[in-house]
Amino acid sequence: MKKSIIWLLTVVMGITFCALLYFQITYLENMVKMREAQFSEGAMRSIYGTVGLLERRETMHFLEQDIRMLNSSYEDSDTDASGEILSSEELFPIPQPGKNPVISYRPPTEKLEKRYHELQEAIWEQYVYQRGLLDELVLSILYDAERRPVLERADADTIRKVLTVELANNGLEVPFSFAVTDNNTIIYSTEKYDPDLSEKQIYSARLFPNSNSRYELKVEFPTKANYIYSSVRFVIPTLALTILLLAIFIFTMILAFRQKKLGEMKTDFINNMTHELKTPISTISLAAQMLNDASVRKSPETLHHISEVINTESKRLRFQVEKVLQMSVLENSNSALNFRTIDANKIIAGVVSTFKLKVERFGGSLSFINDADEAMIYVDEMQFTNVIFNLLDNAVKYRNEDIEPELTVKTTDIDGKRLRIQIRDNGIGMKKEDLKKIFEKFYRVHTGNRHDVKGFGLGLAYVHRMVNVFNGTISVESELGKGSEFTIELPLAES
Repeated sequence: MKKSIIWLLTVVMGITFCALLYFQITYLENMVKMREAQFSEGAMRSIYGTVGLLERRETMHFLEQDIRMLNSSYEDSDTDASGEILSSEELFPIPQPGKNPVISYRPPTEKLEKRYHELQEAIWEQYVYQRGLLDELVLSILYDAERRPVLERADADTIRKVLTVELANNGLEVPFSFAVTDNNTIIYSTEKYDPDLSEKQIYSARLFPNSNSRYELKVEFPTKANYIYSSVRFVIPTLALTILLLAIFIFTMILAFRQKKLGEMKTDFINNMTHELKTPISTISLAAQMLNDASVRKSPETLHHISEVINTESKRLRFQVEKVLQMSVLENSNSALNFRTIDANKIIAGVVSTFKLKVERFGGSLSFINDADEAMIYVDEMQFTNVIFNLLDNAVKYRNEDIEPELTVKTTDIDGKRLRIQIRDNGIGMKKEDLKKIFEKFYRVHTGNRHDVKGFGLGLAYVHRMVNVFNGTISVESELGKGSEFTIELPLAES
């Protein structure tokens, strides 16, 4: 699959997942806001219902005390309305049989008009009197109510019972705590009431609002958040599943890009391997054909030259095969390794001696500085030799052609516990972005079309893996155009 198609799919799926998450989060927020508004409305309706019922209970308290006085007042006022009243027959006579059935209107007499006005005056006087009694009663209630202690007007048990019923009627069967305050000073409260909560978490209403009362009823709901989110909890699993799918998608895309990159590296590896193996094979094949020539066999000098060529190319072919075999060590962590205690200085000196001729062929120098008093390490001798060999081979391969190569290998023991091996060169160096990737399998620093730096991209990956197997560390410092320095630290065998 082309890289552009992978990127297109990634962008489309990413936008789709982000849009889906946005809509789900928006829906969840709206649901929470709606449920919170419904909760607040129900809570305030319940509190106002409680306040109204308390006010009505207080009014009934005073009405029961004054009911007898009102009844006696009504009895005294009823006697004042006695007197003669005309009957309906006098106002509207019924026709007698045998007489003219036509009803004739008879205007009221002076006596009737007088009695009518007297009755009106009596009713008005009764109304004024009764109204005065009621006004006195209301004023008495207001005056006496202000003098009553708040615990008598609204005790905790009554508030709790009434508020519980009101909340249940509004569909809010949740635990609550409350307090009665006077100018924000708590007069009494329930045990779990927390006055430090924000105003948004406390619902309040004025007690006895139709009087000059300054008392307030403040109610809080400790489990309000749980109640609200429990009603929308069915959305949370879908949101979690969407996030999980997004994480899986991102992980899959990362794997896809890694696999594609690995595939490109393996293709490059196969191409390089074909080229590297083809050259010595072709040279050996040509030398073998020359040996079939009778004239060549008669010349000892020619035979010696051909044998040197075959020997050199065989070593080169063996070296390339060894490189390929190193890949099996990278792939299989359970490869058999023969650990034993060796003298690192001795092994390094042997590798340096082998590489000296190769470096001197380019007009350069290779020196070994042994500053390690203790150099016994517990490693696989062959793999450790390959580690040093690969680092020196890289130093020669990536030399600066404009100057003579200068390589230095230095060993130092640190506090008698670790051995430090430093390999420095004055080659072409590396960029900072390359330093982060040089230990990756199949990764090769871009050097243009130089034939002598073509390889498999396995050397440094192999070195990194072996150093880790030896319980050591490896780091590199490099500057483009000025060279590189690799530093390996391994535990000493005694430690």
